[in-house]
Amino acid sequence: MSARFDSFVVFAEMRTGSNFLEANLNAFAGIACHGEAFNPHFLGYPQNEPILGVDLAKRDADPGALLSAIRDDPTALSGFRYFHDHDPRVLDAIVDDPRCAKIVLTRNPVDSYVSWKIAQATGQWKLTDMKAHKSAQAVFDSGEFEAHLEALQAFQLLLLNRLQTTGQTAFYVAYEDLQSVEVMNGLAKYLGLDETLESLDKNLKKQNPSPVSAKVSNYDHMVRALSRLDRFDLTRTPNFEPRRGPNVPSYVVAAESSLVYMPLRSGPQAQVLEWMAALDGVSKSELQTKLSQKDLRQWKRKHPGHRSFTVLRHPVQRAHDAFCRHILTTGKGSYLQLRNTLVRRYKMPLPAGAPDETYDLAAHRAAFAAFLTFLKGNLSGQTAIRVDPAWCTQAQAIMGFGELCLPDRIIREADMAGELREIAQALGRADAPELGASQLDQPFELAMIYDDEIEKLTAEAYQRDYVMFGFARWA
Repeated sequence: MSARFDSFVVFAEMRTGSNFLEANLNAFAGIACHGEAFNPHFLGYPQNEPILGVDLAKRDADPGALLSAIRDDPTALSGFRYFHDHDPRVLDAIVDDPRCAKIVLTRNPVDSYVSWKIAQATGQWKLTDMKAHKSAQAVFDSGEFEAHLEALQAFQLLLLNRLQTTGQTAFYVAYEDLQSVEVMNGLAKYLGLDETLESLDKNLKKQNPSPVSAKVSNYDHMVRALSRLDRFDLTRTPNFEPRRGPNVPSYVVAAESSLVYMPLRSGPQAQVLEWMAALDGVSKSELQTKLSQKDLRQWKRKHPGHRSFTVLRHPVQRAHDAFCRHILTTGKGSYLQLRNTLVRRYKMPLPAGAPDETYDLAAHRAAFAAFLTFLKGNLSGQTAIRVDPAWCTQAQAIMGFGELCLPDRIIREADMAGELREIAQALGRADAPELGASQLDQPFELAMIYDDEIEKLTAEAYQRDYVMFGFARWA
């Protein structure tokens, strides 16, 4: 056992080599790594076998019980792997505990993203023998990659700041270091063990050894998409530059007018973007987005008198949009793994596949009500699932904007037509276009299922937004 630490955590992400690192940690007699112990979708490994006597149900009800069992394990120095989207209820207890050793595993985000896309395409997440290898090429999606990068940056910066403010240090391991037995033995010394390994565990094999150019079907598109990014944003963690709190790449800049839109997820983005494009007589594709902080600062300097705005949406309408777009559907934009977990763990009455003719209005109302009940616990930190930007409180999202710049104007969706016209007039545009019609909810409109209970469930989940912004009943 270690005199320095009671437990350890490997902070990593998917496709960073964490399985290989765990296999080599477990090669030490005095170390026991228990997989993704706080993955909201399973316990440790997909088989969901109990860890140190704590099963999945007990962990979900009281994650501290599993954390205590790991800390108190008398047989070995026990630990686990923790990714940015794992149970947030234990993060403070892990990070603030100086007796919990921190190991930070990093990999070039482009490589981890490409590896993740290939694993998705093949269904192969581990490889122990080349004869079982499945091959495929990844399709690079610039928007998806930027979201991936943004999540990695935010979590690495959170870890860095928390370790700094609590006076702790971590043992950093790069993906390339995993092939060094000397680094593994150095890690054991950091953990306080005297053991050494003669060689590494070679059961797991590198799945995709080819260069990135051979692994990505639209490689030229990827190169163009990445060319505007500072290379340090791609290869250095945890000290990414620039350090971004707000989601700047989501901001939208008008083609010609000095106007910036700061979208809130699950809001009326499509309607606003159509208006911004019409304001300058261009197509939506000519609006500027995916800016870095540096890009935004330079744009502001070149556009004195610029205006920025965001649009609030009533919480019940926003929750319904998030539900229909990400949970109910199984197509593009859906959160399939989370959907499966909501059905299995939270008994959410969702159809087995995409909604069809058997999915009627009563079924839709029941499923949405169950989603609102889940949101109450999720937003209160009572579930093992991280709060997604698609349904976080709008108050919290706007606070995130404030780390860089607050919007000049916070507009309510019901007042958009008049207020957007006023913004255009402030920019000297008396010929502002009319606001187009909003998109209809699919497969059923909110008005068809809205009632007192739906309003009550929403108000309970989004009490902070109701109080902060003075929302009344939706209808």
